[in-house]
Amino acid sequence: MKNLFNRAITVLLIFSLALSCSPSRKMRNLSKENVNATLSLSSSYESDLPELHIDKARRDTFEVLGDEGEKILIMNAVRDDATGEMVATDVIQAAVVTARFRNIAERHGRIDIRFQITVPPSMQDSRWQVRFNPDMFVQDDSIRLDPVIITGKAYRERQLKGYERYNRFLASIITDSTAFIDSRALEIFIKRNIPEMYALKTDSTVVSDERYRSIYGVSAREAIDHYTNRFRLRQNEKKISRKDRMFSRYVKTPLVTEGIRLDTVMVSSGGEFTYEYVQTINTRPKLSKVLVKLSGGIYEEDRNIYSIPQSEPLTFYVSSISSFLDPSERYMTKVIERRATANTACYIAFLPGRSDIDERFSGNREEMSRIRRNLSSLIENREFDLDSIIVTASCSPEGSFKLNSRLAGYRSSSVSDYFRKYIRHCRDSLRRSEGLSYNLDETYAEEPARKKIRLVPRSNPENWDYLKTLVSADSIMTVGEKEDFSKRLSVKDPDERERQMAFQPYYRRLREVLYPKLRTVRFDFYLHRKGMVKDTVHTTVLDTAYMRGVQALADRDYETAVTLLRPYKDFNAAVALTAMDYNLSAMEILRTLPVSDRTEYLSAILYSRQGDDKEAVQHYLNAVRMNRSYVYRGNLDPEISVLIKKYKLNNDE
Repeated sequence: MKNLFNRAITVLLIFSLALSCSPSRKMRNLSKENVNATLSLSSSYESDLPELHIDKARRDTFEVLGDEGEKILIMNAVRDDATGEMVATDVIQAAVVTARFRNIAERHGRIDIRFQITVPPSMQDSRWQVRFNPDMFVQDDSIRLDPVIITGKAYRERQLKGYERYNRFLASIITDSTAFIDSRALEIFIKRNIPEMYALKTDSTVVSDERYRSIYGVSAREAIDHYTNRFRLRQNEKKISRKDRMFSRYVKTPLVTEGIRLDTVMVSSGGEFTYEYVQTINTRPKLSKVLVKLSGGIYEEDRNIYSIPQSEPLTFYVSSISSFLDPSERYMTKVIERRATANTACYIAFLPGRSDIDERFSGNREEMSRIRRNLSSLIENREFDLDSIIVTASCSPEGSFKLNSRLAGYRSSSVSDYFRKYIRHCRDSLRRSEGLSYNLDETYAEEPARKKIRLVPRSNPENWDYLKTLVSADSIMTVGEKEDFSKRLSVKDPDERERQMAFQPYYRRLREVLYPKLRTVRFDFYLHRKGMVKDTVHTTVLDTAYMRGVQALADRDYETAVTLLRPYKDFNAAVALTAMDYNLSAMEILRTLPVSDRTEYLSAILYSRQGDDKEAVQHYLNAVRMNRSYVYRGNLDPEISVLIKKYKLNNDE
């Protein structure tokens, strides 16, 4: 029995030693053989075509027209080497695609990058965690994608055990501060030595800390501190300060729940593990290809025991509908008028009954400065010549209409004279700046007639129309007051009209708030284009709205492109609509355009999307006959490549 027992012990020791050495031996094999995971393409090309709605029940045989109008039979078939006949067949997709590149379609401004990560059994162990880091290379950018983590069962158990130990540590921290107080000893002391205080035990009266101190000579806080177990309190505070350190001690590898694509627990390692990774990205201008590489490491607890070599890249070539755009400039006919007008109003304040301009009065300085700037810009304008200015002054309704008519005329003339002098000064300054000789004593009236700028004074004594607009928009006057105002407007005599309003409760608001806005001087500027004789000229200019749409299409901003290009109903509009999957609208435009290799190829894409293989193949073959480059382009667009593979198109035999 003793020998049997010793033999059993020996067997257990050997088995235990084998278990402890097994991961090390596996690791040596990994390092020796430079083992890596497999980064491969997705197993089915149809997985790249989520928008195409491929009908599995399509007919596999149909007729199309050849170059001479002859009928050609198209089928899903291969040539039998023995008989030379075409024999219909089904294509069996392989479990793993070994090619290192794929053509992918950009649709709606996005592309889907699909690849598979296959982990061999030799990289799987219950004690290990395998971490994969896919890196995507887009033009000059390197983007680290969300990692994929394969966790062994024993590894996860150790992780969870670490959390259990840490949770037990947290449970040992005391959160109730009263637990450190020797309340029993405190109560006995108070009962024996301060019976008056002990009586408060059953007294519900609220006693402030100041009142407590005045009675007993000690505060409640001091009494509690005296009977607090300081040693236990310090120990507890020490535990609280060590929480982060204890977490690192117990939890060597924390569980990650955010920022990862997958974290799965492998119970056994009997076979390969495959994960299909899908990453959607927004396209960029001039984006032609995307590269994906894979790296990572194997971890045992918190140690990196094996660095996974970086894989060979997968290359995804991006095809975009926007590449079909026609960058040609588009022009439009524009009618140019010789004459042009502009106007502005300023609020010049006049003293009661006065017509002279005082720039120091009210806000006149700012208003006059604004009009001077407007005049200067018009005089210096290189496209237009200023012909004349009509200056119209208006008064508010208070006072007699006759007096207001005379006063408005005086004010209009005063403003015209003021700015007539300013125009002369401005033109003199402009001549001097241009180096032209000019006699400063020469009067303005002696200038050539074609260069004169006429200022025509006019008046609008009481601007009742504008007052009506102001009252309608006023937020203070009531509906009833506005109705009464409208009724008073029917009085023909303006003086009687204003007199009746003076007795209404809203008159004060009219006079103080709205009337000042009627005291305006309006400037109407009349101009003509320099060097232009005819009243109208028809010219051709670049259609900037259309070109913005073309640029948006080039930048793959398809929503903007559709908005700008749809009204033109040309080929670029059809391209934009196709990019946004507005297939029927795109097809309607293509039917109206002259037949070309581009319209035929785009039609083939649209018919393929609709599941009409016959029409799709016919239009594709038409495009190829016109332009052989579409033989190669067809492999880039999934709508066409699916037809090429299915019906063995582009085969010379």
